[in-house]
Amino acid sequence: MVEIGGRPILWHIMKLYAHHGFSEFVLCLGYKGFMIKEYFLNYEAMNCDFTVELGRRESVHFHDFGHDENGWLVTLADTGEKAQTGARIRRALRYLDADATFCVTYGDGVADLDLTAALAFHRSHGGLRR
Repeated sequence: MVEIGGRPILWHIMKLYAHHGFSEFVLCLGYKGFMIKEYFLNYEAMNCDFTVELGRRESVHFHDFGHDENGWLVTLADTGEKAQTGARIRRALRYLDADATFCVTYGDGVADLDLTAALAFHRSHGGLRR
């Protein structure tokens, strides 16, 4: 959850994927996964104006979304603190459409990558099933 420009690296990575048409994310959580859960559970409240009726949790009303991440579907999957990459992916498979193309990345680095071109390259060389 290290920040760049006031946002976690994870957010920047997800924005890159969203820019290339991805809007569904499965985050494989391990060490301190609770921090990522807290971030997304509080996302709307931290990025929007809202009205709340005290004493009733379900009475929160968000006003004019103050962000562009509308429509993102983010699944937070506890995959174990000590799990290696393959085990994390295996444990997250239940949240993936069996026929869908998916990408895997670590959440600790940001790059200026053309994901559309990278996927096209892999598809043209038989690196992807679809």
